[in-house]
Amino acid sequence: MNTFLSDNYTDFNDVELVQLSIEGDKKALQNIIIRHQLFVYNLALKMVGNVQDAEDLTQEVFIKMITALSKFKGESKFTTWLYRITVNHFINTKKQNSKLKTVSFENYFNSIDAVPSQGLNDLEEKEFKDTIEEIRINCTTGMLLCLSKEQRMIYILGEMFEVGHNLGGEILGITPGNFRIKLMRTREELYNWMNKKCGLVNINNPCRCSKKTRGYISEGKVDPDNLKFNTRYKSKISKLSKNKAIPFTNTVDELNKKIFQDHPAQTPIQASRIVNDILNNNLIKSILDL
Repeated sequence: MNTFLSDNYTDFNDVELVQLSIEGDKKALQNIIIRHQLFVYNLALKMVGNVQDAEDLTQEVFIKMITALSKFKGESKFTTWLYRITVNHFINTKKQNSKLKTVSFENYFNSIDAVPSQGLNDLEEKEFKDTIEEIRINCTTGMLLCLSKEQRMIYILGEMFEVGHNLGGEILGITPGNFRIKLMRTREELYNWMNKKCGLVNINNPCRCSKKTRGYISEGKVDPDNLKFNTRYKSKISKLSKNKAIPFTNTVDELNKKIFQDHPAQTPIQASRIVNDILNNNLIKSILDL
């Protein structure tokens, strides 16, 4: 395998990079992290709804992956193996309970209703365009936090990233049929609340992101000069999904799905720092003799 050593790793598949990493090739390991960081980070971001916590979770996942790297036997795709580690860490790590805590849909939408509404004129709509989009992403991300940790994970994988039932079941350690049923029930619960409360889905609902803009700004919930969600991206979540595109929406369910798939696929603020911190972790250096 040492014959593959090169300064250019773009042509190497995951299995080759894993073997090189086990042999102590730091650049190969770096390439694995960079190759899969976007998916893991955006999965984390939707699970916790917080940039800093998502970056911490991303780093923890890759450290856990590296410590188990020698156990990867190629019996499944590397991505399946990595995503299983990711899912298990997000759902089962007890110290993350505070980051993954669930709030009720009723309390969440009541908190939105409590924010004062004020209409914007056309000029203000243009002025606050990025901030309005920030509120939309922030608000719908918050809706995911109303789901249980398992529901949240199943929805993000199955609906936002369009992971199939077979793969989804394999990642979560359940049957494909069970994954499908859980996704269907989660989708129904989320969409029922959105159809009742969210103006993005039902035009008869009074809540509008633009009307909440001044209220969110005045309460310090959104800073137009320091956006958290509507920034640092070149594509949408849909580009990370199986179909690589947002479908034409001709049903209510597809409209709900599009709202979430249209979220940005963000790059971590400290992307390079995360990689460097992982590679310089004393435990990782001792395991792989880097």
